Amino acid sequence: MSELREGARKADAVDELAVKRGEFVLDDVVYLDGNSLGALPVAVPGRVEDVVRRQWGELRIRSWDESGWWTAPERIGDRIAPLVGAGAGQIVVGDSTSVNVFKALVAAVRMAGEGRDEILVDATTFPTDGYIAASAARMTGRTLRPVTPAEVPSALGDRTAAVLLNHVDYRTGRLHDLPALTAAVRAAGALSVWDLCHSAGALPVGLDEHGVDLAVGCTYKYLNGGPGSPAYLYVRRGLQDRFDSPLPGWNSHAEPFGMRAAYEPASGSPRGRVGTPDILSMLALEAALEVWDGVSVDAVRAKSLALTDFFLECVAEYVPAGRVECLTPVAHAERGSQVALRCDDAGDVMRRLVERGVVGDFRAPDVLRFGFTPLYVGFADVERAARVLGEVLAGPSS
Repeated sequence: MSELREGARKADAVDELAVKRGEFVLDDVVYLDGNSLGALPVAVPGRVEDVVRRQWGELRIRSWDESGWWTAPERIGDRIAPLVGAGAGQIVVGDSTSVNVFKALVAAVRMAGEGRDEILVDATTFPTDGYIAASAARMTGRTLRPVTPAEVPSALGDRTAAVLLNHVDYRTGRLHDLPALTAAVRAAGALSVWDLCHSAGALPVGLDEHGVDLAVGCTYKYLNGGPGSPAYLYVRRGLQDRFDSPLPGWNSHAEPFGMRAAYEPASGSPRGRVGTPDILSMLALEAALEVWDGVSVDAVRAKSLALTDFFLECVAEYVPAGRVECLTPVAHAERGSQVALRCDDAGDVMRRLVERGVVGDFRAPDVLRFGFTPLYVGFADVERAARVLGEVLAGPSS
């Protein structure tokens, strides 16, 4: 056990990302729930106060121009773009992930054409994505076919219009093969829609490199944008002039202040807008994204894998044999930035962990989830979390 603590100390001493920890509001709790809600960056409170007191309180309506409110959705989209491997001008920030899934999927079906009458959806997806896909299928007169990501290549055909997939499984942390699956969808003549909620800010995505058609993601997990911070929509540049949003709003009009009866979509990424941007949360997100200045996503991925490897090593040492089962793949190519452990009394175990200063989360019926955010989680945190988990599981139930 002392060897693991010493190993953690040495790893933290040479960690190139350790300096980033000071850019977050943290305490002595081991916070391993950044895959649900990221920690607060220290720059955010002051920026929000400025937005409220000066930009809104003093400048008022002038801030749409003078404070850059109007251009915020595209400006902040361009800050997110390098984190998901996208060039500028392809991401717009706004609305929720669910709304953006709807926009992307319906637009994909419309672009695929009338001859294609089937939508494939990840059968293991986050429930809301499935709900949205079912609604999109009903509205567009398509058939919805749930399949696992592994089944996608064999399920594709000339009937397939669009495929909605998660990059990382929210329960298990399994990383799906975005390059290969995107290529298979493209070869079948269909369009790909990827949900990046559990990968953006944790590992390289490569949207442009791999020819992804559309993608969506939230910003309150690894991007640390805050509770309810706006999501984003990526539309590949070559598709933007064909993107037909099912939610055309005045903000996405070519002349938003023309107040014309007929809708004419804007060009480029603003076509993905709908209504008035949620400025307070959007500008809090912009401040939060400053923690990424000078950070390499490859370095984040390397540390993420090192943290999760070390956690699994510590769990094997500290946790009584047979008490938990790891659901997260061991292979690096198949692992996101979380570890999911199956445990019979997982809800009670997580409650006791939180009481002892180790915060992860519980997913019914029996999964302990631990998210590893490389910008502020260190190796000593990992060792402590596994050690406390072992003590809780070795002790009497409460």
